[in-house]
Amino acid sequence: MTQSLIVIDVQNDFCPGGALAVPEGDKIIVSLNRYTKLFSERKLPIFATRDWHPAKTTHFKEFGGMWPSHCIQNTPGAQFHPALNLPHETIILSKGMDPNQDSYSAFQAYDSHRNELMKVLSAFHIAELFVGGLATDYCVKLTVLDALKNGFTVTLLMDAIQGVNLHPKDSEEAIQEMIKRGAKPAMFEDVVKCLKLNRN
Repeated sequence: MTQSLIVIDVQNDFCPGGALAVPEGDKIIVSLNRYTKLFSERKLPIFATRDWHPAKTTHFKEFGGMWPSHCIQNTPGAQFHPALNLPHETIILSKGMDPNQDSYSAFQAYDSHRNELMKVLSAFHIAELFVGGLATDYCVKLTVLDALKNGFTVTLLMDAIQGVNLHPKDSEEAIQEMIKRGAKPAMFEDVVKCLKLNRN
């Protein structure tokens, strides 16, 4: 069973000072860097998603959506946070490029060859996903739920997620929903043990 890491949307606009900042969103980067190092050392695939919006999209308030403009293609806000360490072999997937569609889940993201995530995972024979990033109550949640629907085993990296919390309990409720649907909550030490077991 091949395992992979998915890092969700750790971009400047989602971190403090950004256009749509997740409170303390940058605090998970230290943990995420431990995971990217671990998976790279184990030679396991690493994927990183990014919001990659056109300047005009119905996702933004200005054009009828619910969010301020953020992560516009080829702008500083759309770049990955400079403290995030993504190994050179990381596969980057972009989402939110359709101006008429909200795309929260990584399963709506495409690689540089316009392959959807599902196709890319199939090519790598991935069966188990380890998911962390931003934000717990939106893109992380919808990615995890889509992964479970598609038959993947999913581990939720509890020390590497952070929520928007438009309402105070949004992240807590999102975590409960993901676990109820079948995601396994884990911390770094748990993941190290899991990867070792699957190598033996």
